Amino acid sequence: MLDARVAIVGGGLSGLYAAFLLEQAGIDDYLLLEARETLGGRIASVPLCGQRRAALDCAERGDLGPAWFWPAYQAELDRLISDLGMSRFEQYEAGDMVVERSPQAPPVRMCGHGTTPRSMRLAGGMSALVAALRRRLESGRLVINQPARRLHITTRHVDIVTDGAGAQRTSYRVDHVLLALPPRLAGTTLDFFPALPEALLNEWRATPTWMASHAKYIAAYDAPFWREQGLSGEGRSARGPLAELHDASIPGGAAALFGFFGVPAHARRDLGDEMLRSLCRAQLTRLFGPQAAKPIAEVIKDWAREPYTATTADEHGAAQHLQAPAPSASSGIWQSRLTGIASEWSRQFPGYLAGAIDAAGSGVQAYLRRMERQHADRRERRS
Repeated sequence: MLDARVAIVGGGLSGLYAAFLLEQAGIDDYLLLEARETLGGRIASVPLCGQRRAALDCAERGDLGPAWFWPAYQAELDRLISDLGMSRFEQYEAGDMVVERSPQAPPVRMCGHGTTPRSMRLAGGMSALVAALRRRLESGRLVINQPARRLHITTRHVDIVTDGAGAQRTSYRVDHVLLALPPRLAGTTLDFFPALPEALLNEWRATPTWMASHAKYIAAYDAPFWREQGLSGEGRSARGPLAELHDASIPGGAAALFGFFGVPAHARRDLGDEMLRSLCRAQLTRLFGPQAAKPIAEVIKDWAREPYTATTADEHGAAQHLQAPAPSASSGIWQSRLTGIASEWSRQFPGYLAGAIDAAGSGVQAYLRRMERQHADRRERRS
């Protein structure tokens, strides 16, 4: 007996969008299985209000995962954001940037350079996109705290074995699996039986997971004091610990700066968060002045420590967006049972938010076409 026609493994943006597309196509016979306690995957937004308001009441949020999108060439993501009625604003880039050219050199001001096309952010952070999609879905189809461990093809179906509370295992039986986990994570943490083709599995394991080697730091302030100095909040540093910095403020609301760590994952782990925060405050003070030394709130998010994002291979992995691997087997028993739909499988935008939308859309369309062919074959056999 089937639990659902199709299972989506992973509740990040690609998994949620796949569920959204299935429901739009009139298919509510699906399950979405998410390992974490919350949906969103690599999307994470935190309050920037400090003690001014309780965290739950703070709609002004900074992104610890992906923060930007580019409507000028990410049309499908832009349409979704517009259709969901979400507010967006331009990344603040007016003014000079600050650069530390070497570990010994003092900071210097340089003429800033805006991005083209302009980077856009969402009001409420990217988690607002997750929440908007979640509100459109049937809650009974979403299962959290269920990390998938094993995918087993039986005579006619796929059994998905998950871990639940207290190490209790649960099995779900479906016709097809839309795999919304990054390829490397899926190839490393899931047990496939029968085994996936070796070449395909090696290709998945060789694909770095975007964000998996990264860590971000956000510091919130009462006001964007750097703007009064004619600074954009942008910075580059060969000294660190932050290698790249940007303004993370909300128009008319909370002020904040954020940065990407240039320190490798193993060094971040050895230093610990307390020391890293201290080093970040010292760096912001060097770059933007003494007001930067006392943020009203500060947060570090180290994605390399997230077991549902990173593997050991990602700790030293490349940070750039790479070529997408094959999303499914080209032949054999897994060909019609499993399709990869996470962002890294996107041909256009691998690793980006837009890649999650692209890959999920392609995967759902392929599934719907396959289902239509099966229905046509059954009608032909009956006639």
